[in-house]
Amino acid sequence: MATLATLILEDGERFRGRLFGANVSVSGEVVFQTGMVGYPEALTDPSYRCQLLTLTYPLIGNYGVPNDTEGEFGLSQWFESSKIHAAALIIGELSEDPSHWSSVKSLDQWLKEHGIPGLQGVDTRCLTKKIREKGTMLGKLVVDGTPEDSILFDNPDQRNLVQEVSMKEPRVFNPSGSLRITAVDCGIKYNQIRCLAQRGARVTVVPWDHPLDANDFDGLFISNGPGDPQFCQATISNVRKLVCVDQPKPVFGICLGHQLLSLVIGAKTYKMKYGNRGHNQPCLHNGTNRCFITSQNHGFAVDPDTLPNDWDVLFTNANDHTSEGIVHNSKPLFSVQFHPEHMAGPTDLVSLFDVFLDTVKDFKEGSAGKSVKQRLMDHLTYSGAPKPDEVVRPKKVLILGSGGLSIGQAGEFDYSGSQAIKALKEENIQTVLINPNIATVQTSKGLADKVYFLPITPDYVTQVIKNERPDGVLLTFGGQTALNCGVELTKMGVLEKYKVRVLGTPVASIEMTEDRKIFVEKMEEINEHVAPSEAALSVEQAIAAAERLGFPVLVRSAFALGGLGSGFANNREELISLVMSAFAHTSQVLVDKSLKGWKEIEYEVVRDAYDNCITVCNMENIDPLGIHTGESIVVAPSQTLNDHEYNMLRNTAIKVIRHLGIVGECNIQYALNPESDQYYIIEVNARLSRSSALASKATGYPLAYVAAKLGLGIPLPQLKNSVTNSTTANFEPSLDYCVVKVPRWDLSKFLRVSTKIGSSMKSVGEVMAIGRSFEEAFQKALRMVDENCVGFDHTIKPVSEKELQTPTDKRIFVLASAFKAGYSVDQLYELTKIDRWFLHKMKNIADHERLLENTIPLEVMRKAKQLGFSDKQIALAIQSTELAVRKLRHDYSILPVVKQIDTVAAEWPAHTNYLYLTYHGTENDLSFNEPHVMVIGSGVYRIGSSVEFDWCAVGCITELRKVRLVLWSQLAPF
Repeated sequence: MATLATLILEDGERFRGRLFGANVSVSGEVVFQTGMVGYPEALTDPSYRCQLLTLTYPLIGNYGVPNDTEGEFGLSQWFESSKIHAAALIIGELSEDPSHWSSVKSLDQWLKEHGIPGLQGVDTRCLTKKIREKGTMLGKLVVDGTPEDSILFDNPDQRNLVQEVSMKEPRVFNPSGSLRITAVDCGIKYNQIRCLAQRGARVTVVPWDHPLDANDFDGLFISNGPGDPQFCQATISNVRKLVCVDQPKPVFGICLGHQLLSLVIGAKTYKMKYGNRGHNQPCLHNGTNRCFITSQNHGFAVDPDTLPNDWDVLFTNANDHTSEGIVHNSKPLFSVQFHPEHMAGPTDLVSLFDVFLDTVKDFKEGSAGKSVKQRLMDHLTYSGAPKPDEVVRPKKVLILGSGGLSIGQAGEFDYSGSQAIKALKEENIQTVLINPNIATVQTSKGLADKVYFLPITPDYVTQVIKNERPDGVLLTFGGQTALNCGVELTKMGVLEKYKVRVLGTPVASIEMTEDRKIFVEKMEEINEHVAPSEAALSVEQAIAAAERLGFPVLVRSAFALGGLGSGFANNREELISLVMSAFAHTSQVLVDKSLKGWKEIEYEVVRDAYDNCITVCNMENIDPLGIHTGESIVVAPSQTLNDHEYNMLRNTAIKVIRHLGIVGECNIQYALNPESDQYYIIEVNARLSRSSALASKATGYPLAYVAAKLGLGIPLPQLKNSVTNSTTANFEPSLDYCVVKVPRWDLSKFLRVSTKIGSSMKSVGEVMAIGRSFEEAFQKALRMVDENCVGFDHTIKPVSEKELQTPTDKRIFVLASAFKAGYSVDQLYELTKIDRWFLHKMKNIADHERLLENTIPLEVMRKAKQLGFSDKQIALAIQSTELAVRKLRHDYSILPVVKQIDTVAAEWPAHTNYLYLTYHGTENDLSFNEPHVMVIGSGVYRIGSSVEFDWCAVGCITELRKVRLVLWSQLAPF
């Protein structure tokens, strides 16, 4: 039986949960952190000293905890210090069975070893909202059986926490370094030392109160640390003697170091309401107005109004407008509030260490011509940004649709085109749409100004251009059809002849992503690797390529959609058959080395013309590589990547999109080795894709709408986050829920068709389910795909090892049967190569179903609902009726709560209409006081029920809104 414990806040509010980690009661300051990965790095961050850390992402512990391996310079490879500094960990759900090649223990075991308690089963959304509204509070975690009064509220802000975490004796790292850097340890993170040493510095780390002598160093670094900076008077006094002189040596401070430098020069600091702790804080550089995504962890900030005249604000938070850095106008002194070196989050500004050490080097050599302020300005200026007079807003824009609905090109492009029209109308730009598909929202009255029901072919589009004379065209909102047509029009010289400007991603960039040979060359230019692959223009060339690469190989058509004509060839005969059929669709085939069994990961990336870059959503295919992403069950965000892998792939995505010159939105797909951090880039789609629609709905971030605005030359930081209506759109969503996408096939409608799924897409639609556990979202999604399915059901298909190895449209139900038959997770991993973490989660469902067959007391019923079981599913397990189960559930008061899809994990109030039901919660995000009308849609796309019913529902809702406005206007006088 699990030990229970309670988190008690100083205002008396209580949160019950299950204890894990150490069996001890503790107290401290309760804070929330919105990152989705990086719990080992965060817990070992000295800045979390004495804090009860709440992680908003509900699934924690997924990739376990690695060994404390020594890396370069004698620093820990994975952790930020030698121990856990947080007082306790508060989470939604602990992953009991982690899966990762680097994992040696579970999070539970690691916390036990360090004597740190954890609390799971908490409604972290509810707790986060409370902290957001009332401010950071003191709290105590009390284990059942411990008298509450014996644990006192402890306010860590009333003591010198820096003294507690700082080292006691100086220590030298990289003794052979050429530049001497003294780093003042106020709670330094290992990666700060590493960033200095990697750049050739000899780093002497000294205690927080160590006397400082300018003769001992070439540059001074002041680290991060916990608590109120006012307690560090010894540090302030020591630094003042070095800074407040005519020619100070270069100084760089981070986080607490930034606050200390500000206090040294006479500025003031203040305690923030709840601080900034997460991986998605957008910071604007004053001077260039470029926006960078930063990681932060602090509760104090500097008041910019108190800076002396010869100092300037360096960065400003684009969301809460707090100061994020200071710089002297002429002296080599600067500091930042965020963590450019963060090991739990993005490192987009890690190059600030280069600026610092270059300044130190020049100062040492006596050649410091530029001020550090100017160096930073030069370093952060994007030379390719359009000048204000170059940004010409078009008056009339042509939008190419995707044509007739086809597999891989359906409602998602109706959605993206509709969003583009909406975005252009807001800017008072006339829109002309070409799309022959009658059953679409984008062709409805009231959207585009003019609609041409014509084929998306160069000839017809040329005629429309000749007739309408648009001055801009959007190619990336109509799938592969529109993209191919746009490339042809460019080659034919039509766009140039009629002076039609391609908005957003240039055609040259599109061609780089579409032509495999050019794409490989472009990736080699930036030292990124594409899976070994060769392009072939004939069967003979394809055979020669396959023999060089070695069988098995993947054959794909170039310039094709949905993996058309692709497949795996294990030998020469299979290759010839595939290549012959592929040449029916294209003039070029791609022969790729098979990476079957590797993980497939996707990122949706956005970039504007001013080089502001973000990744909006990362997704992980549950099925390994070899199955088209449109055929695979997909989860967002990824569940089995550690922080290093997550941000390694994120950094690569941004590097690639910059190098290719993409403006707007694009999708990048990776193959990731499940046994190491080796990866290959599979492909880049320089357009909205099927995944873009999923990413938009999963995160609440309107990708197509934003991409259309960026195509007009509007900078990303100027756009608003449509969910909060107050923060910038230049941010990366932090989810505090889990999304699962499951495809729908209609293969049973055809005779003699193969039910095997692979690299060529066959699915006709897909559903998205949302929950606060994987199992909850997963089972919901399976029911959404087919109303006759009750969930992860073992009765649909019998066990078949052949079907487990060679995937079919029903393989997921074969897995359910296999668990019922007693197969182990390891056996099923060898057969399917589905990551063990997902298999453990599926096993949880199967195991709980077995438990339901015996008895259903309150906790067993609650757990079943949290694992995504429907009342009907429970009824089948206990051989009862759905009505009886529903009555029992109501008698137990087990009811769902309504939560909002929220792009910033409740850090800011949300104004979104995207809602979901969950049994992991204690309160609704919304109140339902006024009367509503329910509109029931058609569910997942299938043959015979597709976008036409989307059109019906949209029309219905539009009219209902008009009726409501009329009623309100009539009732107003009363």
